[in-house]
Amino acid sequence: MGELNDILHDLEGALGPLSGEPAALDGGITNRNYRVTLGGTDYVLRRPGKDTELLGIDRAAERLANDAAAELGIAPAVAASLESCLVTRFISCRPADPATSIEEIARALHAFHGAELRLPTSFWVPDLLGEYAAIASERGATLPAGYAQAVLVAARIEATLPLHEPRPCHNDLLPGNIIRGDEQGRIMLVDWEYAGMGDPRFDLGNLAVNNDFDEHDEERLLSAYRGSPPSDSERAALKLMRILSDAREGAWGVLQGVVSELDFDFAGYARRHFDRLAAAVADPGFEEWLAAARG
Repeated sequence: MGELNDILHDLEGALGPLSGEPAALDGGITNRNYRVTLGGTDYVLRRPGKDTELLGIDRAAERLANDAAAELGIAPAVAASLESCLVTRFISCRPADPATSIEEIARALHAFHGAELRLPTSFWVPDLLGEYAAIASERGATLPAGYAQAVLVAARIEATLPLHEPRPCHNDLLPGNIIRGDEQGRIMLVDWEYAGMGDPRFDLGNLAVNNDFDEHDEERLLSAYRGSPPSDSERAALKLMRILSDAREGAWGVLQGVVSELDFDFAGYARRHFDRLAAAVADPGFEEWLAAARG
């Protein structure tokens, strides 16, 4: 707790005196999160894990994205930022059910994607796969067989859906990163550390696959995001971006298994996502999606 106490001491000058003891919060595979009370106000203090910059995380981009999202009313406000932590307002909340909140999430993402914001880092899965593999190999890791397939599949998807006109994106829409505030009852998105300039379609696919959306859910998502019924090309692009999301999650698990100090089954995490990718590619629909997405 020594380092945490030093951080809290530094924050007291800006946010007021500490009351009580920091309380560790559940969740978070990359960071350690604490609820703290400073100056009579509750905050969430997030401390990055070891070597998180190797995962493609840009802390300046995280701060800018969180600030922009807070201005749109879809994220807790940033209260302070130090080299060693990010502090946001604590929001009394409950877990959101993404499947019953699809339209609201779609509108939130559409608003963020349209923000006049240029983040200082990019997020594009085909590039990340190469970067993650190089770092893991340099540190003595043996890449699993699923990794090679993910790279090949990502290349095929990139050839069909190249990154044009990148927009600010969240890129990590896991269930735990979608909350509903108790006070106003609105959906909020948290954990912006993977934010970067990317493809808005990836956010939609990432949301869909990580929250087990079925085809009806996907139709609702695309319709709410576009403001009109989706085309076959848009439906196919969503399917492909679900696969690209699993490629990234699997590769992330491989690299985290090398660099992280957290007690977590990263190998199992990677395997589950590579297995789901393999199943999707084996589906006869995969080739149809590639053809349809070309429009």
